[in-house]
Amino acid sequence: MIDVKENVETKVVEPDFENEVLITPLVNIYETENDFTLVADMPGVSKSNINIKYEDSFLTIYGRVENTNINKKYVLKETSCGNYFRKFKLSNSIDSDKIEASMENGQLSVLLPKNDRVKAKTISIK
Repeated sequence: MIDVKENVETKVVEPDFENEVLITPLVNIYETENDFTLVADMPGVSKSNINIKYEDSFLTIYGRVENTNINKKYVLKETSCGNYFRKFKLSNSIDSDKIEASMENGQLSVLLPKNDRVKAKTISIK
């Protein structure tokens, strides 16, 4: 099983993003026999504005939203604009060389393949 730990205990903002409004995207993670898949809702983010980094067992997701509402005169404005950021601590059961990501309709999917040593194996009796 994957040891997924979100860095929520401190909510420390990374130095690179300290002057930004950051939104925590909602995430689902599910498991199959060979991998884990992380799915994050990031509406308003295009493929070209996503940065995904895996370093020292940490998976970092950052998505920049293009603000197209700068010159509008609002009568009512209930939404806010910010960039997405989330960081996860992953166990060593992930094969980091095979991580893949895709983006469709504001939903980011990150495939996290399991290392061969953590996959279930059937042992035959001789």
